[in-house]
This record gives sequence, C-alpha cells and structure tokens, in this order.
Amino acid sequence: MHSDAIALANAIRVGDLTASEAMKASLDMLGENSFLGSVVYCDPEKGKQAAAEFDNAYKYKSKSISLDFGGVPTLAKDLGGPFEGFPVRVGSNAVPKDSAYGEDSIFAARCRASGFCLFGVTTSPEFGLSLASEPAIGPICRNPLNTDLSSGGSSGGAAAAVASGIVSIAHATDAGGSIRVPAACCGLVGLKPSRGIVPAGPSFGNHLGGIASELAVCRSVRDAASIFDIVAGDVRGPFPPVEQIPVPAGKLRIGMISETGEDYPTSIERVEVVEAAAKSLEADGHKIVPLDWSKIARLIDVSTGVFADIITINLAELERSTNWDFSQSELITQAALERGQSMSGTRLWHSLNEMVLVSRDLWQFFENFDCLFTPMLSTAPKPIGSFPTDHRDIDLHFDRMTAFSPLAMLANISGFPAITLPFGTDADSLPLPIQILAPMGCEKLLLSLAARLETELRWQHRFPIAGLNQ
Repeated sequence: MHSDAIALANAIRVGDLTASEAMKASLDMLGENSFLGSVVYCDPEKGKQAAAEFDNAYKYKSKSISLDFGGVPTLAKDLGGPFEGFPVRVGSNAVPKDSAYGEDSIFAARCRASGFCLFGVTTSPEFGLSLASEPAIGPICRNPLNTDLSSGGSSGGAAAAVASGIVSIAHATDAGGSIRVPAACCGLVGLKPSRGIVPAGPSFGNHLGGIASELAVCRSVRDAASIFDIVAGDVRGPFPPVEQIPVPAGKLRIGMISETGEDYPTSIERVEVVEAAAKSLEADGHKIVPLDWSKIARLIDVSTGVFADIITINLAELERSTNWDFSQSELITQAALERGQSMSGTRLWHSLNEMVLVSRDLWQFFENFDCLFTPMLSTAPKPIGSFPTDHRDIDLHFDRMTAFSPLAMLANISGFPAITLPFGTDADSLPLPIQILAPMGCEKLLLSLAARLETELRWQHRFPIAGLNQ
C-alpha cells in the first residue's frame, strides 16, 4: 500500500479527511518535530487559508480546482521557486530578512494549480553550497532516521520534512545532486529532470547556466511521476523543448558501474545494492553491461571542475547585481565568491565549452546501453558537521562533496535526467540508495525502471504521513 502524496490526496477526495484537517495535522507534526530543523519559515495562517479555500471549492464542485494533489499540504525550498508570499533567504544572513518575490514562478504556479496548499519554507545550506543543510543562520537540519546524521543538501530540509511525515512531498532543486543526495540520505525518491524540460522562469530563470533543475522529493515513484507530468513542458526558454522519449519496447541494455575508483571509493554494501538492482532486472530478461570506472572517470573530474566554476561565478554575479551584504555570509561562501570574482573570461568560456563536451561524450557513452545504474552515495549519511563552512578551503569543500556522491554532478553538467530510490537497508537500518541515469528526455524510462524496483518493497518508510491513517 502506498504511503504518499497521492494517497493523501485520494483520502481528501473521498472524504476521509478535509484539506483543513490535513493542514492541521501537518502543522501539529511540524511542532512535534521541530528538533529536526527542517523548516526555516512557517506561516500557519497562509496554510490554513489555502486549505480552507480548497475545501470550499471542493464542496461546491468548482471546476477550477485540481484533484491531482488536491488539498495536500506542502513546503517550498529556501532556494529556487519563488512561491509568492514566502521569503527566500537562501540560508544566508547576507540576504535581508524581508526578502520575498512578488509573484509565483511558472513552476510554483503549476504546483499551486495542482492543488497543493503551501505553508512554509524548508532549510537549505547557504546559497545551496553544501551537501548538508546546516546554515549558520540556522536551523541545523537533522535526519529523521538518525538525528545524529545529516539529511543531506541542499534540499535537506525538504527531505527531512517528507521522511518524517510532516508533509508527503516537498519542492526541491538540484544543481549538483541537491534533490538526489537528500532523497538518498532519507529513504526517498528524487528525480533530477532533463535540462530544459521543467520551467525555471521568469525570475529564478536561468541561474547556473542550465545545471539547476527543480522538482520535488517524494515518498514514491508514482508521486515523482505525477508531479513531473504536472510541471514539465512549455518551458518558455531559454532552452529548446525537450522531447519526451517513450520507454523502449523489448529488453533493455543496462550499463552498471559498481565501483567508483581509488579517489572516491564507495562502501561495499552500497556497491552490492547496485548489483542487486541490476540482477533483479536481469531476471526480467534485460541485459546487464558491467562498466569499468575508468570509462567514466574523466567525465566525473571535468564535471566537478565545471560545477565549481559555474557555482562560484554565479555568486560573483549575485554580489554584483544585488544589495546583499556578503560580509555577513559564511566563510566558505566568501571564499567561493572571491574565486568567482577572480575568474577570467577565458576560464569561464573554457568551462562552458567543457560542459557541452561532457554532454556530447555522455551521449556517445550511451550508444551501448539504454540506461546506467550507479551508486548514489559512497557512504551512509554523514554525521552532523561533516561539511563545515567556517573555513575558506573551497577546494577541500568541493572535494568532500564529490567524495560523498561521486556520480551526482555528472547529470547536472551533462543535462541528463537521473533518479535515485532506496533499494534496501544497511546494518544500521539506513537506506541503501541507487541512481539510474538515462539520455535526455528519458524520464519515462527512469520512472518505469524505478517503479519496477519499488515493487520489491526493499525499503519501508519509518514514519506515517501527518493526517493519513495507515
């Protein structure tokens, strides 16, 4: 039985509870789980108003309401969007406390139109610069599965809120693994869509040269598929429309990387779960194509360098184009900003060319198979404090992130879609996640494979969803 946002929407639709009751349950659950630090801003009145408006419209059978996620409480991330009326401070003291955008992004408007009722903003690291969500501005976000551990970053607050059951689904963004890493840490499903398939405008607009994507962290593959269908398409620039490719007929050729080299070694159990997932599909008749790390190592190294350049030059542009006081930012942010400010045009142009070549080379890589199975994380979720930001060694910081999730940034730099889902538990009852990558426009293939693996029920959510009887 699914325990997810669609199940909650169905319960509201058939009258098991109202949207207002679901909202009250979420707000109560948030209060009970405040120690997680998953939410940085909460507006209960906006949440209650949105739920009441849905209930009233549903009562009178208004044709304007959607039942896709009708009445489901949710949260926005403190990065991306924006969602009208909810402040975005990107986890930073450098950004004014009253910072808020005047209107919904296209993405946000589509989320609201699908029936979501928004009531708060989730914790993210300052400017999304970490794979942990522990901004100096606070709060420190903890993993509901073990509060001594990180929930990941940069969508760590979203993942903690969903895994703990405060909400059943939450907005997330991904520029270097920031949907997939927190999902992997917390036992959730996280899809990073193809470049240009989900709208980013008009104001979040096209930060980061196209490496960033928006979607959600989810408790099920069907939730990920549904929210993707709702928000994808008609992106209105800056990239051309991405064609959605049907799932190939017949048996697939599945590439498999089950080790990540000497520089970024992956623990045995996280290697074995990739092999277990591949073997499960091999039993369905699909062909497994083992691949050596050396075949992809260069693309990983290039992607890491391009990511660092784009992230730092973006900070330099933010400093130039806003009135934000970066002297109030964390030391690692200041170091990243300084690197961006000192970057030459030649260096940036080289990185942009490298990004294009990574995409080209990965296309060629996929000539021999339809999708690629890899580890998502090299280890279990890290202890709180494993990604400190009170220093200026930006190279060390980026290296720590790559070591934790060596294959995360490749999808962002190439623009290819990737999905993560849990496929078992380790000795400490923590999730063992896998990642699947596919060529541009192959989200349906990723979701199909993930749904097939999900049927094996190798992971069970630890906490129920607020308001949903299970």
